Amino acid sequence: MINYILKRLMYILLALFVIVTATFFLMRLAPGSPFASERNFPPQIEEKLNETYGLNNPWYIQYKDYLIDTASFNFGESMKYKARSTNDMISESFPVSLTLGIEAMLLSIGFGVLIGVIAALYHNKFPDYLATSFAVIFISVPSFILAGLMQYFLAYKLEMFPVGGWKGFAYSILPAFAIAFSHMGFIAKLTRSSMLEQNHSEYVKMARAKGIGKWTIVFRHTLRNALLPVVTYLGPLTAAVVTGSFIVENIFAIPGLGKYFVQSITNRDYTVIMGTTVFYSIILLFAVFIVDILYSFIDPRIKLKGAKKQ
Repeated sequence: MINYILKRLMYILLALFVIVTATFFLMRLAPGSPFASERNFPPQIEEKLNETYGLNNPWYIQYKDYLIDTASFNFGESMKYKARSTNDMISESFPVSLTLGIEAMLLSIGFGVLIGVIAALYHNKFPDYLATSFAVIFISVPSFILAGLMQYFLAYKLEMFPVGGWKGFAYSILPAFAIAFSHMGFIAKLTRSSMLEQNHSEYVKMARAKGIGKWTIVFRHTLRNALLPVVTYLGPLTAAVVTGSFIVENIFAIPGLGKYFVQSITNRDYTVIMGTTVFYSIILLFAVFIVDILYSFIDPRIKLKGAKKQ
C-alpha cells in the first residue's frame, strides 16, 4: 500500500507539471492581452501594466516565475480586480462551491443508489421501468435547463424556495438538485446494471435458497460488490459537481468560485484563469487517488498495482 501511494503521488506531481505547463502556454498563445479591452488606457499605462505583471519578460522567464509561484501555491494578483489575489478569491468563494458540491454529491449518490437498487430488485416490472425512465431523463437534460425550470416553477411560480442568493440552507436546495440530477441518473444506471449482475451470482442464489429475505441479501451481500462501479465514478463526480456548478451558480446568483472563473474568461484575467484551473486540477487528481485507495477497503480481493504479491 505504501509503495502504491508513493508511486501515485509521483504520478500526481507529474500530471500537475503537465497541466501547469499546458495552461501557461495555452494562455500565452491566446491572441490579445488582458488589458486590450481597456480602450481608455493610453499606451504608456498599458506598457506599465504589462511590466508590472511581467508580461514584457521573455516567455521562459515568465514560465520559470509561474512554476515557482505555483509550487508555493501563490497564484498571483488578479489583473482585473484591484488589490485582489487569486488565492484570496479561492479562499473566499471556494467554501461556497464546496458546500454546494458536497450537497449535490450526497444527493447524487444517495438517490442514485436507491433508484438503482429498486430498479434491480423489480427487474422488468413497473418500478424498474419507472426508475429507468427517470434515470434517462435526468441524464439527458442539462443541469442549466433543469436549474432554469426549477427556478421558474418551484421558486418563482409556487414560491416554495428562494429564487437566488446564498443566505442559508434553503438557498442551496434547488441548485444542489439541479447539479445532482444528471449524476443521479448515471449512478442509478450503474447501480442497476451491477446489481443485476450480482443477483445472478452463486452466493446470492445460495442465500435465497436458505430463505434469507430480499432486502437482507441486498444490504449484507450484493450492495457492497455492486458499489464498485459507483466508487469508480466518484473521482469524475467530485470534479463534475464542483466545476460543473459554474453555470448553475450564475443562474442562482451564488457567490462561488464559478463566478470568478467565468468572469475571468470574459475579462482575460490570466492569473485567475490559470490559478483556478490548477486548483481544480489538484482536486480532481486527489479525488481519483482517494477513489483508488477506497477500492481495497470495499473489496479486499482487489490487489493494488505495486503491492507485494502474497
